[in-house]
Amino acid sequence: MDAKKKAEKLDAASFIRDAITRGDYQPNERLIENDLSKRIGVNRSLIRVALARLEQEGLVVIEPNRGARVRLISDREAIEIVETRCALELLIVRYAAERATEEDKEELRRIVGEMEALFLSDDLIRYSRTNGLFHRKLHEIAQHETATKMLGMLRSQMVRFQYRAILVPDRARKSLAEHKAVFAAVEANSPDRAEHAMRRHLKGVIDGIRDAIAASQAMADV
Repeated sequence: MDAKKKAEKLDAASFIRDAITRGDYQPNERLIENDLSKRIGVNRSLIRVALARLEQEGLVVIEPNRGARVRLISDREAIEIVETRCALELLIVRYAAERATEEDKEELRRIVGEMEALFLSDDLIRYSRTNGLFHRKLHEIAQHETATKMLGMLRSQMVRFQYRAILVPDRARKSLAEHKAVFAAVEANSPDRAEHAMRRHLKGVIDGIRDAIAASQAMADV
């Protein structure tokens, strides 16, 4: 495969992955090859290759004679994914605390400020997205390519749960305080403090997801 074709294949997979992450495509929604081909501007053979790659990542299901659909993540699997993410994020944040430059710290400070403004304006969906920017900046600072790649795959599968969790009463306030603690530790270039703060944050994420799942189950039983 020449360089152009390889880039097109990667771009198609990235485009579809990002669209699913943003919520453009919902769990169990069909991914129509012809529609994707027109939207992305590549041929259907490259769309099929991209979908096969996303199936390997656990983001898409391809069924014989029915095509591809966004994979539905079960409640139990959602908890397992966050627990797995926790181990990787703890590794990442230690590296980030060690390597953060003054420029990096200023960018993190800006993101936390934006998160606070969104929280105060009660824009919790945009708050959740900006939360993701904070974590991606930590990944960039850490420069741990393997952990970052694995976290990217897990993040794509968790979007609908993250949005549900942030809407749990009082979760956003706690989340903001947790992110401020992580930032303070990274700003101080303290790996131990950063790991402790991240562990506390991700415990809060797990608790939030469990609360959201419980609320959804209670509504289904009504």
